[in-house]
Amino acid sequence: MADLIEVKSFWNKRPCNVRHSALTVGSKAYFDEVETRKYMVEPHIPGFAEFDKWKNMSVLEIGCGIGTDAVNFARAGAKYSAVELSEKSLEIAKERFEVFGLEGDFHLGNAEEVDSLFDGRKFDLIYSFGVIHHTPDPGSVIAGIKGLMHESSEFRLMLYSKNSWKNIMIEAGYDRPEAQFGCPIAYTYSREEVVSLLAEYEIFEMEQTHIFPYVIEKYKNYEYELQPWFKSMPKPMFDALERKLGWHTLIKCRRTRLQE
Repeated sequence: MADLIEVKSFWNKRPCNVRHSALTVGSKAYFDEVETRKYMVEPHIPGFAEFDKWKNMSVLEIGCGIGTDAVNFARAGAKYSAVELSEKSLEIAKERFEVFGLEGDFHLGNAEEVDSLFDGRKFDLIYSFGVIHHTPDPGSVIAGIKGLMHESSEFRLMLYSKNSWKNIMIEAGYDRPEAQFGCPIAYTYSREEVVSLLAEYEIFEMEQTHIFPYVIEKYKNYEYELQPWFKSMPKPMFDALERKLGWHTLIKCRRTRLQE
């Protein structure tokens, strides 16, 4: 089992989505291209996050990466905070907020100790997209989040799906969890395992989505050609496949009981 040092080193070497643009990292044009590409490839994110819903409300993101969702929460008027393990990712996210004149509260830290990082603060939304499955002990993160929630707080997270097209391809040796080789940890979860992980939460919405359909080598060159088997598939059929075999399990939940 990889440890947290290996996980941090991996994401410091190549922060997630940092190559979504070939422009100079840190420029406004670079960040705009990163955002455009991310939401083109993962169009379900804005609808899941519902950025506008959190105006004037407190949002904590567990693992902000280079800040694509972060800037959209802040633009929508949320009181935004983040905890991020990777120094390099956090550096870029902070720079991004400066470029766009946004305010945010950023913390370098281990999400497995998130309950000790915010001195008893409570948040209206705890949000984590594609992060918790990369830490050695996801259960510690889930347990720590409870103490950051009040009675009406929501916890929204994305976890990788065990019963998915991508995981089938990974197990067959045709794919890997992340764009770069060597990801130290990438847990996957069945629906039953999600329910077990979130046993102290009330799950009120859970769905699968997202099958990456593009030819990888062309995608790396910013060309978007569908794989032939997806190109020939009617959209309603592809949508149905995503609902059953999507790589992303999107979960919305609340605390079932508050700590004494």
